[in-house]
Amino acid sequence: MFLYLIGLVALFALYRWYRETKRVPNISDKYVYITGCDSGFGNLLAKRLDELGYHVIAACFTEKGEDDLKKCSSKKLTTIHVDVAKSESIQKAAAFIKSKVGEAGLWGLVNNAGLSVPAGPCDWLTIQDYKQMLDVNLMGVIEVTLSVIPLIKKSQGRIVNVASVFGRISPVGGAYCISKYAVEAFNDSLRRNLRDFGIKVLCIEPGFFKTTVTNTEVIEKNLHNLWDKLPQEVRDDYGSDYVEKVLKLMKEQMDKLSDPDLMKVVSCMEHALSAVYPRTRYSPGWDAKLFWLPLSYMPTLIADYVLARDHFKPAKAVV
Repeated sequence: MFLYLIGLVALFALYRWYRETKRVPNISDKYVYITGCDSGFGNLLAKRLDELGYHVIAACFTEKGEDDLKKCSSKKLTTIHVDVAKSESIQKAAAFIKSKVGEAGLWGLVNNAGLSVPAGPCDWLTIQDYKQMLDVNLMGVIEVTLSVIPLIKKSQGRIVNVASVFGRISPVGGAYCISKYAVEAFNDSLRRNLRDFGIKVLCIEPGFFKTTVTNTEVIEKNLHNLWDKLPQEVRDDYGSDYVEKVLKLMKEQMDKLSDPDLMKVVSCMEHALSAVYPRTRYSPGWDAKLFWLPLSYMPTLIADYVLARDHFKPAKAVV
């Protein structure tokens, strides 16, 4: 009986592999709009899709990002400036894309732009800190999507939302996890709403990779900036050496957990856009598959215990 079960699992895995190898035809006629292409996943995806023959519309936040991308891409790749926190910028980009794609419509949208700081203990942050990140990581995703849905309907194409494994479990304070939980919810509702129009909505939930999100210099600067703005009463609650202890542990964990192979994520994005039968969710990274996702399904008591093991208590902790 056990051998039969193994055989069935093997057959299912083989069938799934074969099914997922099928690619959509005529990619040279398809347009894909990607946000956050200055660096990281978005930048690599733009280059990869350009190599495959797609018409790539790469949205960058900086002129340098646009210039650098143009230098190493074909003439089929177009760069545009987009600030996903500003409605005017989003609508201007949508108008440009509409004129670019014509009646063919937009095959794919990849919502990749995002911020990872400011982040820290919840009582270190102001409401403005939360709004700043939610404007980019959540409201930007929603508004960019709404701006091009009519164009995606024309092609019966794809929407790929880059969330995070921290959209499943929330180990850190600040708006980052909140925004990614919300992106997951938006992704699910969008997938169900647009299914009748032939549009597939997919979600990418990466673990730890070596990007600006896990850049220890960026995180260290962020924590020091937050600490310097805190009232003395809050600093006394945590203790004068709290930041340094947290940073030391964080650097050790980032070195161990952060995967340098960003193409693991980019390959998932490309598959979501190109496969005839894409997956609903992708969780690139062994830490996502073997630690974060299983932990997210655990009872709260267990998850809290596991996460508390590497947690530094404030100086005035009472428990």
